Amino acid sequence: MITTEQLAPVCNASSVGDLLFDAAGQYADRALIEFRGRAISFAEMAAAAENIAAALADRGVAKGDIVALYFPNTPHYPAVFFAAMRLGATIVNLTPLDAPRELRFKLADTGARVLATLDQPSFGAHGRALLDEGLIDLLLLGSDEFWIGGDPSIAGSGQTMSLDTAIATNARCPAVARASDDLALIQYTGGTTGTPKGAMISHGNLLSAVAMFDAAIAAGSAWRPGTARHIGVLPLFHIYALAGVLLRAVASGETIMLRDRFDAEQVLDDIGRGGATFFFGVPTMFIALLEHPDIESFDLSSLTLCVSGGAPLPGEVANRMAALVGSQPVVGWGMTETCGAGTLGRVGDRSPAGAIGYPLPGASIVILGPEDERNPVAPGTVGEIAIAGPHIFGGYWNRPDESASAFTGDYLRTGDMGFADADGQIHLVDRMKDLIISSGFNVYPRVVEDAIYEHPAVAEAIVFGAPDSYRGEIAVAAVKLRPGVTLTLGELRAFLSDKLGRHELPARLELHDALPRTAAGKLSRKELRDAFAQKAGDHE
Repeated sequence: MITTEQLAPVCNASSVGDLLFDAAGQYADRALIEFRGRAISFAEMAAAAENIAAALADRGVAKGDIVALYFPNTPHYPAVFFAAMRLGATIVNLTPLDAPRELRFKLADTGARVLATLDQPSFGAHGRALLDEGLIDLLLLGSDEFWIGGDPSIAGSGQTMSLDTAIATNARCPAVARASDDLALIQYTGGTTGTPKGAMISHGNLLSAVAMFDAAIAAGSAWRPGTARHIGVLPLFHIYALAGVLLRAVASGETIMLRDRFDAEQVLDDIGRGGATFFFGVPTMFIALLEHPDIESFDLSSLTLCVSGGAPLPGEVANRMAALVGSQPVVGWGMTETCGAGTLGRVGDRSPAGAIGYPLPGASIVILGPEDERNPVAPGTVGEIAIAGPHIFGGYWNRPDESASAFTGDYLRTGDMGFADADGQIHLVDRMKDLIISSGFNVYPRVVEDAIYEHPAVAEAIVFGAPDSYRGEIAVAAVKLRPGVTLTLGELRAFLSDKLGRHELPARLELHDALPRTAAGKLSRKELRDAFAQKAGDHE
């Protein structure tokens, strides 16, 4: 068992909503968000959240209600998030990558009847369609232009409410009392099975994750609250950015240079001219920076901490980043079920390939042996990584059987295989299941296969992950066609475009006369994956 010291409280906050309002008292004039050339202070964001909370309360939103957020990176995200927290409501994150039927499933599964989004192409259209279909009762619409000086222009009436008008209307809304174990967030994940499940995350879970990140960062650097400037390109709807960037920055009085998408030149400019100090990213982002033709011309000296998560960071990429910024990127590991917090390397250490750091303060990790034993194994022995701590989720929404099977005692079984070395550092070896991580996003083969089977030309299909130098992994679709038909990758992707998220679309298509099977007659990924790896090796 690998454990670390206990945690200190975060700003003495008793709920996630308190983070913003406590920080607004301490860092009122400091910029929380910089967005499209506009600085939004802690005090301004707190006022926006309270005004929205008051407007929602007038519409009947109360403690225990579920509010769905369907946003790209926008200041409206923290404004509505903290408004819901002030009311004691629960957030469910929808993502811009969700296909329409995925949006419908998450709304129906959670019972969310309020949806907040932007009034811009795709977002607003999807929101209005969901309203017209009767899947929601209240649609909240905002515009990014509002934050850069535009007047509220969205008409709010009936079942539609203008977020911009609400923000511009001063109102009071007392905070609703919330307990540490009250539900704050339902965050969807496929875990390792591919079945969409809502992870139930409490206020205490999120506050603990923030404290864990802070304690680990403070232990190995000169960081102090109220000083960091973040590169804000990770999507806020993802648990990594929500807990590791947004909530951390709020609690510590830090500034987020929020961008609606990742652009390598913009990031380099944010570092060189914007004075960014923290960059939490995924490997594909660091690769893109390194491939920028003019990277040597940018001044990266302000950058004091790079954290890579979401997927393994290739050693070559880590070394090249270290040569540019003067220190190794810190590699971390976590899951939706752990609020994104699990392990983190030590600042300044040069970690070997596959190492994912040490348990964060307050966490305990064991490596479990074979399924029939489930006992901790000795250092150096590969087994399943299991983790316990105050940041571990409370189970899956409406799925008691899967919730129970996710734990061995107090330890969450992660489905990842790894080992602990003699120093207590955790090394990730492989995934127990067939989860594909592409550009930091989870892709579940069975979900993709189910959608492919809807194509009339497809008789059988297997989806597997293949290494990719940029994305980390890509989804490969191996398909057996029905007699007398043809299918191209472009045709398949077009067919799947309204059934899957963009990150789930296959990047390669292989056509086979027959697909491999196991001895039991089940379709088997292993042979295809091995054959793909062999072909890739032959071409090196």
